[in-house]
This record gives sequence, C-alpha cells and structure tokens, in this order.
Amino acid sequence: MKENEEHINSDDELFEHYKFTASEGQEPLRVDKFLMNFIENATRNKIQQAIKAGNVLVNDTPVKANHKVKPGDVVRVVLAHPPHENLLVAEEIPLDLVYEDEEVVVVNKPAGMVVHPGHGNYSGTLVNGLIYHFEHLPKNSNERPGLVHRIDKDTSGLLVVAKTEYAMANLASQFFDRTTDRVYYALVWGSVKEEQGVITGNIGRSFKNRLQMDVFPEGDFGKHAVTHYKVIERFNYVTLVECKLETGRTHQIRAHFKHIGHPLFNDERYGGDRILKGTTYTKYKQFVENCFKVLPRQALHAKTLGFEHPVSKKRLFFDSPVPQDMVQCLEKWRAYTVNQHEKS
Repeated sequence: MKENEEHINSDDELFEHYKFTASEGQEPLRVDKFLMNFIENATRNKIQQAIKAGNVLVNDTPVKANHKVKPGDVVRVVLAHPPHENLLVAEEIPLDLVYEDEEVVVVNKPAGMVVHPGHGNYSGTLVNGLIYHFEHLPKNSNERPGLVHRIDKDTSGLLVVAKTEYAMANLASQFFDRTTDRVYYALVWGSVKEEQGVITGNIGRSFKNRLQMDVFPEGDFGKHAVTHYKVIERFNYVTLVECKLETGRTHQIRAHFKHIGHPLFNDERYGGDRILKGTTYTKYKQFVENCFKVLPRQALHAKTLGFEHPVSKKRLFFDSPVPQDMVQCLEKWRAYTVNQHEKS
C-alpha cells in the first residue's frame, strides 16, 4: 500500500525484542557482555551496532557499550522491526463497536488496550480482537489487519478499521491527504496562555530517549506536524484543551504540548506524572496524587472522528463520550477550582 501508510509506518516505532532483569547477585558488567550472556546466537558486533543506534536501554535510557549493568537493572533491546513470532492470533476480546457496515468498522478503544501486537504486548490487543470478530480483514504492509491509523495504548477513543482492500486503500488516502477530521480532548499542565492556537514543529524520535518523540522546530529532523488547539475549560493549574490534528505523527499531541511547556496530565513518558504547577502545600500534593490514582494514564481521549465513506462517499461523523476515569479527574479539578475561588 505504498507511502499512504504514513500513519501506521513502523519507522516511528520500536518493538521490544528482549527484556532482562539483572539478578540480585549480578556483578557490575558491561552491557554488551551482559547481553552476550543472555541472547542466544548473538554476535558482539550486532549487539554493539544496536547499542550504537540507541536501541539498547537500561531502565528505559539508551546506554553506551561500556555501561555497567547492576543488580535490579532492566535491560531491553528494541528494534524497528517486529519479532519473528506469529503475532496475529485471534482472541475473543469484547470490542465497543460504534459503527459497522460491509466496508468499515468504527471502534471506541478503552485506555490500556494496545492497538496492535508489538512492544512486548503480543496478546490482548485490538488487532487480536478484530481478527476474531471479523474474518479476512485486509493487511497493510506491516501485517496489521484493517488498520489505517492508531492511537496509543493509554489513550482512549475512536478508530476506524477497514474491512476490505478497497476501503483500506481509500481510507489510507484520506489520512494521507489530511481530509479526515479528528478531535482529541487533553488535560494539560499549566494555564495555556492563548484561548486557541497552532503548534507547528517536526516530530521525530528523541536522540536521548528512544521511547520518546521530540519536536524539531527548525525542521532539520523528523516529520512535519501541526496541532490546532482551543481552550475548553481552565482549572487554575491545569487546562482542558480540544486538539484538532492536521497531521498524525506518533505521540504528536503529547510531544507538541510538552514542547510548549504544557505536558499532558499524568503522562509518565513525557514528564506529566509529577506536580509541575501549583502550590507546595501538602493538601495540594495529596489532591494531585488522588487525581493520578483516579486517572492512572495520560489525560488524552480521541473524542471525534470524521471521514468519507469509501463506497457511498457520504461524510460520516462519530463522537465518543469522555471516559469515566477522565470525567472523575475533571470533576475533582472543577471542585478544587471552585473551592479556591470561594476561599479567595
């Protein structure tokens, strides 16, 4: 399906191939030698090449070959291509189907569900459920039946899935040509200054942390990315924003908002799982930690999705309710904000 697959291209993602936890009795040992002991048939040259490319992580941080592995360290090898195992196993997983006809299916994905196998998640994914419920889904070049776009594991919301080869090609073209409509709700740290705005900046894999995406505003690296936003509600130290995607890069909203100083609330990968704004009072700290417990993931929901039906050419539009964990978190912030206003 050629270049139209920019939204599901594997260039932007890494698959976990190996994961080892150093034992309590582990003597400090160079990471390249450590991996030689654990990976069958591995050559030192291959391991060193993976290290040089930033694909060997110790406690989620890329390391050099001379890094010493210590007891309790988690060592991972991540590469751009999926492992060789047959990942496409049908599983009876309940799916929230918002719409279905002969050509397409629209699914409301819950937070915590991985879209497709990989990254150490080889079962329980949306794709595993799709191939159980629907036979003969078309495959793209990455062997992911029906997928023309995806959302992160801990992001909830709407996805369209193709049921035929024609629908897949047509939908892929719509995403490539940016004629789809996608709106996300995000709760971000800080008081966003403007009521609405546009974030523009190339997005590519971080040189420092291979599990993160960075913004390269000079355009010297990464892929062109544009996010439109407007403020929905303000809560003193956090802001609820509506984001409309013009492009669909990996972690686009998460990376863009971190870039402008407003990481998503409780986004562990991008630093939003710490108290970034607010007071130093113990009560406030407890309040935020309670919010983290209620919403144990990044505060991001793919709320609406619009596209042209591949066959009828009718414009279809879907809206999904904000999930309960995010609703409860917003209610807590709303009550906290009202209480602060009453005190002042």
